[in-house]
Amino acid sequence: MGLFLTARISKVFIFLCCLLAISEADKLKTFSKQYGNTFNQTDSEYFMVEAPAMISNGALQVTPDSLSDDFSKANKSGRILLKQSFKLWNDGDDIPSNETRVASFNSSFLVNLYPANNSSGEGLTFLIAPGLDLPPPNSFGQFLGLTNATTDGNSSNKIVAVELDTFKQDFDPDNNHVGLDINGVRSNISASLTPHGITLVPPAPNASFHNVWVEYDGVKKIIEVYIAEQEKQNGSTPPHPSSPIIRSHLDLRGVLNQDSYFGFSASTGNTAELNCVLRWNLTIEYYHEENQWLRIVLGAGVPGLVLLLVGAAWLGYYFHKRRVERSKSNILGALKSLPGSPKEYEFKELKKATNSFDEKHKLGQGGYGVVYKGFLTSENLEIAVKWFLRDNIKGQDDFLAELTIINRLRHKHLVKLLGWCHKNGKLLLVYEYMPKGSLDQHLFVGQDKPTLSWNLRYKIVSGAASALHYLHNEYEQRVVHRDLKASNIMLDFNFNARLGDFGLARVLENEKTSYHEAEGIPGTIGYIAPECFHTGTATQQSDVYAFGAVLLEVVCGQRPGTKIAGCNGLAEWVWFLHRDGLLLRAVDEKLGEDYVAEEAERLLLLGLACSHPIASERPKTQAILQIISGSVPPPNVPPFKPAFVWPAMVPVDIDSRTTTGTTTSITNSHFNSEWSQQYLSRESYAGYSDHSMV
Repeated sequence: MGLFLTARISKVFIFLCCLLAISEADKLKTFSKQYGNTFNQTDSEYFMVEAPAMISNGALQVTPDSLSDDFSKANKSGRILLKQSFKLWNDGDDIPSNETRVASFNSSFLVNLYPANNSSGEGLTFLIAPGLDLPPPNSFGQFLGLTNATTDGNSSNKIVAVELDTFKQDFDPDNNHVGLDINGVRSNISASLTPHGITLVPPAPNASFHNVWVEYDGVKKIIEVYIAEQEKQNGSTPPHPSSPIIRSHLDLRGVLNQDSYFGFSASTGNTAELNCVLRWNLTIEYYHEENQWLRIVLGAGVPGLVLLLVGAAWLGYYFHKRRVERSKSNILGALKSLPGSPKEYEFKELKKATNSFDEKHKLGQGGYGVVYKGFLTSENLEIAVKWFLRDNIKGQDDFLAELTIINRLRHKHLVKLLGWCHKNGKLLLVYEYMPKGSLDQHLFVGQDKPTLSWNLRYKIVSGAASALHYLHNEYEQRVVHRDLKASNIMLDFNFNARLGDFGLARVLENEKTSYHEAEGIPGTIGYIAPECFHTGTATQQSDVYAFGAVLLEVVCGQRPGTKIAGCNGLAEWVWFLHRDGLLLRAVDEKLGEDYVAEEAERLLLLGLACSHPIASERPKTQAILQIISGSVPPPNVPPFKPAFVWPAMVPVDIDSRTTTGTTTSITNSHFNSEWSQQYLSRESYAGYSDHSMV
C-alpha cells in the first residue's frame, strides 16, 4: 500500500512540475466537432437559430426553405451560429500583434444552393462574428445577412466572412464567385468560380452540392478557400483540391473580437434561393483561460502539497475500499434473493468458455456491455455471455434491473436467461446462444448472400409482436422494453424471433404507465418516439413506435433513418407512397416478386399506424397481434402523415402524478384513425377533454 501511494504521488508531483514548466507553451486547446448528415431539432442545443433561419429537412436552412409560392422568400436574411465562443489570441503579451500567433481553424461544409422560381440570389457566407446577435435590420439582398447600408464597412462590425455569392453587384466579378469579406460586403479579394468549372446554383430543377474548405493558419496568418463539387448529397466527399480558389494574408487579431463565434449567414433579394448547409466539420485550435491556482500551489511549497496528496490518497483509498465492500455485499444479497434462483457461474468457468473473452468470440457491443459466444464443456452447451461495461453503481443497477426482469419472464419469444456471475466487481449474465444471430444481420446483407425470405420475415415480426404483447399485458407486472430494434431481435436455429437485450427495460410499478430516468432519453435514434424527446419518459406507446420502425425496416429492407427520395426517414417515405396509392413500391427490392402482396400491405399500414406521431393514436399490442394474424383488416391510416403536436391533444400515457386535467373517454380520433376503437374490444383509454392545439 505504501509503495503504491508513493509511486502515485511521485507521478502526480512530476506531472505538476511539468505543467508549470510548459505552462507558456500549453495555452492552446483543440475543439473538433462534426455536425450534420442529418440535422434535426435536437441540434438547437448547439446552434443559435432565430427565424427566418431554421433547422429543417435535415439541414441548416440559413434562409427560409419553403418552395411554396404562398410563402415569400424574397428579401430575407438569417444567421445560424454555434453557441460556443472561442478565444482567438492571448492578452497581456508584450509582443507586437504582427509577431504573435492567433488561433488556427479548419472549417469544411457541404452546401446546397437551390434556385427559387428559376432565379437565384443573393448568397451564403461562412461567418466569424462578435456575438450571437440577429442579422442587422435590412441586411437582406447584397448585404448577405452581414451588414446593412448604414454599417457596411465599419471596423466596429468585427466580422470576417467567406461569401458564396450568386448575384452580381457593381463591385462583384460575376454572379458565381467566392470572396473574403472583412467588416463589409465589398470583398477584399474575390474570384470567379466559372473558370474552375463550378456553378454554385445551376438552373432548376438540377440540384448541386459543393464541399467548401476554409482553412486558416494562425502562425502564418494565411486564409485559403477551396471548393469541389459533390455528385450526390449522400455521396462520398470529393478529394481536397490541390489549389485554393482564393488565398490571402489575414491577421484576425486586427479585425475580430478576441472572443468570437463561428457559423453561417445568408440572404435573398428580389430574387431568391434556398441556402442549405447539409454538413459541417469544424476544428479550432483556440486559447483557453489559464488557471493561476497551479502556480500559487506550487509556489507555496511542494512539500506541503505532497503531504496533502498523501493524506488525500489515503482517505480516498479507505473510503473506496469501504464503498466497494458495501456495494459487493449489497449486490450479492440482491442476487441471492432473486426468485427462481438462476444459476451462479464461476468467473473462471465463463473465462474458459469464451477462451479468455477472445475478440474472435465477440458477438456484439453496446452502451451497456459486450456479448461473447462461449461453450460450456461441462454442460455441452453453447452460451452468450454479456459482460457489463460500467462498474459503477449505475452499472450495478442496470445489471440488477436486467437480471431481475428477465429472470422471471417466461415466453417462447424471449431470449432465455441461464445464470449470472459476480466476481471482484465484474458483472456478467449468461444467456442461451442464438445461432442465427440478430434480425438486422439478415436484413442488411451483401449482394453475394441470399436475402431473408418473405415467409421468414412475417414469422419473425409475428413472434416479436407476441413477445411485446406479453411484456405489456400478460406478465404479472407490465414491462417496457425501451430499446426495441432489429439488432435486439435474436433468431434461433429455426428463425424464431427471440426478443433480447433487457439492459434498458424497466418494470412499471403499481399503476404507473411510464418510466422516467434522469440520465436522459433511453433507446436508439430512429426507434425513439417523438414525445420521448420532450418527456424523457418511456411508455408502452413508445415501445409500439419502435415496433413500427422494425415493421417498416423488415418489409422495406431499409434502416429507419435512411433518407429516400428527399424524405427525412423511412416512415416519411412510406407515408408518401401510401398517399399516392403506391404503397407496395416500398417492399424490399431484394425480394423481387417473392412476397405476398396482401401481407406486405398489412404490415406496411400497421407500421405506419405504429409510427403515428401522436402516441395515443398508436394501436395497442392486442390490436397489433390481431392485424398480423389477419383476423381483422389492416388499420385505416390517413393519407398524409399527421403533424407532431406537443403538448399532445390527447395525453401520452404517462404517470398520473405528472398529468393534470379532466379526462374523458375518447371515441373518435382527431385524425379519424379507427384502429384503437376497431380492435380493442377489451381495452380502453382516456384522454384530455380539451383537444385544442398548442
